[in-house]
Amino acid sequence: MYNFHSIKELLNALVLGKELLGEMFGKRKSFDYRYDQAIELNNYDENKVDALIEKGIIIRNGRYLEIEDQLLSFFEQILDVNEEINISLINEHITLLRENIDYYLSEDSEHRKYKYLKTVKASLRKMGFICLRNILDLNRNIDNTFKTEPNYRIKVKKLENYDQRRIDIKQLITQTEHFITEDELTFFSTAKDEELTRITTELRLQLQEARHNLIETEKQIIDFLNQVKHQSKIIEKIRQVKYLKDQFELESKTDILHLLSTENPVIFENRPNTSVKLSLDLLQEDSVYETIKALGKKIKSNTKLKVSIAEAIDSTFFDDTEETDVFIDLEKMKNNFSASGYHLMEFVMQYNYPKEVSFEDMVTCYCQIISLYENEFNFTDKYVTHKGTEFSVVYPR
Repeated sequence: MYNFHSIKELLNALVLGKELLGEMFGKRKSFDYRYDQAIELNNYDENKVDALIEKGIIIRNGRYLEIEDQLLSFFEQILDVNEEINISLINEHITLLRENIDYYLSEDSEHRKYKYLKTVKASLRKMGFICLRNILDLNRNIDNTFKTEPNYRIKVKKLENYDQRRIDIKQLITQTEHFITEDELTFFSTAKDEELTRITTELRLQLQEARHNLIETEKQIIDFLNQVKHQSKIIEKIRQVKYLKDQFELESKTDILHLLSTENPVIFENRPNTSVKLSLDLLQEDSVYETIKALGKKIKSNTKLKVSIAEAIDSTFFDDTEETDVFIDLEKMKNNFSASGYHLMEFVMQYNYPKEVSFEDMVTCYCQIISLYENEFNFTDKYVTHKGTEFSVVYPR
């Protein structure tokens, strides 16, 4: 592989092939960009294309060309179109943090201590970003799979694998939080650095945001899987009906005639022709008024259209209004639960909410409290049932 001797040399090579790289990046998923297409794009200058191949910017496989893997991954990450979810980076950063913290605590020289501290701060900055970026890529892949994957079995497998990735990310978030709050407590209390404190606080906020995002991701995966399974059942029934119809056995082997005679769906009713009235907002537009006048001339109507004068605007229309919304403070609920003596579901059902809530809202609060503060609870093997749904018995530590 060609070794670049400076950043300037690498940038010059990228500038040399900017048009070709842009064209190939747009077609990176088709895997069929040919060498003769590249020659034609560069005004039949083979030397330019061969120079990019020689420097490893582009890889040639027979008569096809591909962008070098590292450059392709770099372009996808910078342009936020990456589809690969790389969870191992978080583990690598945690390992690197442990090593540099150990070096810092063992070092006597203040100058070399600062070098290790700088590496620790750089790794902490990246960890929160990596978590949020992986969740963003995960949500995009889930949405793309549900909308574009044509094969039912592959779609279900992909969604289930993405759900496992979600669980892995959640475990890594918990591991990272435990690392900065308990594992390396000695280091964070010893290294009196204002920037380190700010970075650690920002990382905790990012991890909390990531945890909230994973709750929505879990709901989305469950919803998509239910939709896919429901659609597959309908398609399977349609296939069975079509098979029986093609075999001329639909009437003899099913009770379709009886079912159709008892049904009277609206979709089979004749659609009445009714006039469509334009909205008042649309009638107030000048273009619509001109169209009505033109139509009136065509049908030679003697009716004269008069534009009525609107009444004066009520002065109260310009008064400032305020909208308030009451929300449930989960932190406050958790604190009250710790001092209540009840198990979590019993506490949630008896809690004095600041607004009227439904049973579904209570279940949502139950799930959110467990997700946000699971490290502060004890989970038992017992279950309680409310309205046909089982809930785990959870007590505060």
